[in-house]
Amino acid sequence: MLASTADRERAVDVLRAGFGEGRLQQPEFEKRVARAYAARTVGDLALLVSDLPQGPMPLHTGVLPVPRTFAPVPVAHKTNEKAIGSAICGGLCLVTAGLTGIPAVILGHTARAEMRRTGEAGDGLALTGLVLGWLSTAGWALLLSLLLIAAVTAG
Repeated sequence: MLASTADRERAVDVLRAGFGEGRLQQPEFEKRVARAYAARTVGDLALLVSDLPQGPMPLHTGVLPVPRTFAPVPVAHKTNEKAIGSAICGGLCLVTAGLTGIPAVILGHTARAEMRRTGEAGDGLALTGLVLGWLSTAGWALLLSLLLIAAVTAG
């Protein structure tokens, strides 16, 4: 893998730490820093810092791992927008007397299906919207049923 400028700077930081601890002499340090800035690949950089404590640990298999210093930063998964909308509609059920319950249920089910397909985050938000949406929908159904029974018995 080709080395980036950030990879080179991390290698130089490891070299500086080694020099500061007295593990490298001035000429060796300067030579390695020059080689770090001229390195083309991450493997070249790994060789420059492999004998320092912050460098990679040697494997017995003969394959050098990519040191943590040069490993790519894990990307956080994006939160599904429909899951956020479902949670908001579910929360608004309390304020709107349950009128946003059906949109919360629809958005929650749609978001969960999308998250299974794409691997996005936000399952808890979608589930919250679903629970609150179904509770408000059930509350409305119960209220309408009671009103219907009252109307039939009264008249």
